[in-house]
Amino acid sequence: MASRSFRLVTVLAALATAPGALAAPAKGPRASTKHSFKVNLAPLPPSEKAAWSHAPYEAGDCSICHVNADPKKPGPVAKAGNDLCYSCHEEFQEVMARKYKHPPATESCLNCHNPHNSKEKKLLVAELGTLCKDCHRQIKDLAEKSKVKHGALDQGEKCANCHNPHGANIEKLLIQLPFDLCVNCHSVDNMKDHNGVTLTNFKKWLQENKVWHAPVAAKDCSACHRTHGGENFRLLVAEYPAKFYAPYDPKNYALCYGCHNEKVVSVPETKTLTNFRDGTRNLHYVHVNKPDRGRTCRACHEVHASKQPHHIRDGVPYGPKGWILKINYTKTPTGGQCAKTCHETKSYVNRPAAGGPAKR
Repeated sequence: MASRSFRLVTVLAALATAPGALAAPAKGPRASTKHSFKVNLAPLPPSEKAAWSHAPYEAGDCSICHVNADPKKPGPVAKAGNDLCYSCHEEFQEVMARKYKHPPATESCLNCHNPHNSKEKKLLVAELGTLCKDCHRQIKDLAEKSKVKHGALDQGEKCANCHNPHGANIEKLLIQLPFDLCVNCHSVDNMKDHNGVTLTNFKKWLQENKVWHAPVAAKDCSACHRTHGGENFRLLVAEYPAKFYAPYDPKNYALCYGCHNEKVVSVPETKTLTNFRDGTRNLHYVHVNKPDRGRTCRACHEVHASKQPHHIRDGVPYGPKGWILKINYTKTPTGGQCAKTCHETKSYVNRPAAGGPAKR
């Protein structure tokens, strides 16, 4: 989704001192019980250039992990399992004591790391995205086959932009609470989607607009958005028009109608469904319920946060260049008015004024 450098996450900082043969080549590739590919824990042959090398192996000091210092006869490892890794990487004892643990990391560092050297950062046995998706097949399908993709999965630290691959105190091994993850990543002015459209700096937007939409106030981005991939515009969980104009069809507003009453738009006359009415004339119906160029919700309402109640916008990006069309809405004691935007100044009255009954 976004063509930017995502915040680098240091959750893969372990140089995995894994309990395998550190200097002498292994007898053969070891098949992982987790991955669909074979994981070779032996050092790379000289013909294959390593991008990362485990410091003790690089120094030829096999005795850090093995009972002997001789690279040709290092002997067995000095400790079994992850205890060998923790003897140097003691900070990971705290990480693995967290509430939520990644099962492959609990089982063995060797599930993900080569103890000698690797073509991949952090001594990973495969490219990070490939490594994660090889086990998490459902996420792989979402990330690769969905119509709309989330750029966070393919850029920067990829899966580790959001997840700690070892242990975390937040469900799903998240490195922050979900709302904080979303807002802190979407906190720049130059993030663009796959079509080159600039995305909102939400950290700044939410600071400047104090009337938050209920899901945002609840800090629940997942109420409206998927995180790995989806079929709808902006990774939305249900259909919602992507443009200023759209023919009215209830199914196109499935996202909104998951919370809001569909009759607010489908009923031409009402006294109770909305205050955006002139007498009983439902002005939502007038604007949206058109067979061709109906104004979509986004034409008048902000979907995340606004300065005015009811999420009424100050202006809306209009046309392919995103020029801001001012709405110039003003609330009045008996209704409101819009001044010379899509049409000449028009006002509406939805309840009696202090001096008498409302007039059309």
